[in-house]
Amino acid sequence: MEAALPLPAADSGTGPAADRPHNEEGIRQGVGPISYGSEIHTEWMKTQALKQPRDAGGFDAVFGGALRVAIRWRKERTGRWMAIAALGGLVACGPGAGLHRADGESMGTRYAIAWSGGSDCGPSLADDLARALGRVDAEMSHWRADSLLSRFNDSPADRWFPVSEELAGLVALALDLSRRSDGAFDITAAPLVDLWGFGAEERPAPPEAVAVKAARRWTDYRKLEVRLVPPALKKGWTELRVDLSAIAKGHAVDRLARLLDGRGCDRYLIELGGELRTRGRGPAGVPWRIGIEAADGSGRLHRRLSLSNRAAATSGDYRNFRLRGGERLSHILDPRTGRPVVHDLALATVVADSAALADGLATLILVLGPQVGFEFAARRQIAALLLIRKKDGFEERYTAPMLTYLEGVP
Repeated sequence: MEAALPLPAADSGTGPAADRPHNEEGIRQGVGPISYGSEIHTEWMKTQALKQPRDAGGFDAVFGGALRVAIRWRKERTGRWMAIAALGGLVACGPGAGLHRADGESMGTRYAIAWSGGSDCGPSLADDLARALGRVDAEMSHWRADSLLSRFNDSPADRWFPVSEELAGLVALALDLSRRSDGAFDITAAPLVDLWGFGAEERPAPPEAVAVKAARRWTDYRKLEVRLVPPALKKGWTELRVDLSAIAKGHAVDRLARLLDGRGCDRYLIELGGELRTRGRGPAGVPWRIGIEAADGSGRLHRRLSLSNRAAATSGDYRNFRLRGGERLSHILDPRTGRPVVHDLALATVVADSAALADGLATLILVLGPQVGFEFAARRQIAALLLIRKKDGFEERYTAPMLTYLEGVP
């Protein structure tokens, strides 16, 4: 298990983000900026129905996918058939006999859940799981004008705005990341997301430098406060807006896990837009087998993980990007510069205790890049795997804690 991330003293500065220096040396020492990333919405493909081949020997699986679902059967060296579905960089693999299943659409992506357990852990849970996702969307979506988060974003400054315990807790986690990172992970970067066309409306061309500078002026986590009892948020600027895209899907997965735990489910696999959480062992009596897709867009399986009672998340820019004027723009934004990241790190996968933490850390590492991102994870004993673009393909790097979960690595 990775050690808890150390918390440096909180910065007490009050100036706008545009006036803060970029602390590259601080990053390299493992105490400086992380970074913020925002997922864009794309056209989602529905989960394909999977039928078990005649010679599968009772082997089954549960699938759902984000961005694209590429399902195929491949024969393992043992002679068993393995079902593989590419889930936006992560692949859920495993037999599904005796599992209840649900899949659908929520939060702008697809979800797929498999579970089993006692008498209270039956197929009727599917409706409860869907309603739970709906509640998360109603609280935390920045796309819905009627969501609790959007209403806070539209509220005036210097007033406590009542929110749910869940929303306050997630903002507290995000602000912890902001304090650790000297503000490079910043959930108030919504103006930058919209400016670059990664929000509700696309933009035909990259913004001018003066527009980026103006948007960065209203990006500063230190102007956002959270109160846990009673739960409320307060902002220092009326213009400040919060975007939880970097961790909201992971939080939703954790909410579903708590629901299943409360019903006595002793084994499950939850996937939402590439964020995953597991409990117990798969039906074959071994840990759940989770695959990492190759970062070349081919749909090939790059590496398998074995997970039990752990969460995993992946962040990559090899699918989500836009071409404008011949320039490749990643959907991951760095508020230190106000611009999309530019480096050779194509994919980062993190294993952690919670899906929200794994979700945020995977994005942070992707933004930091291949060298600084790896050093950040290694210094904090984070279980992480990176795929880095090279002229002749991809280089794989992983931290020592990741060895616990990697299959086929001595």
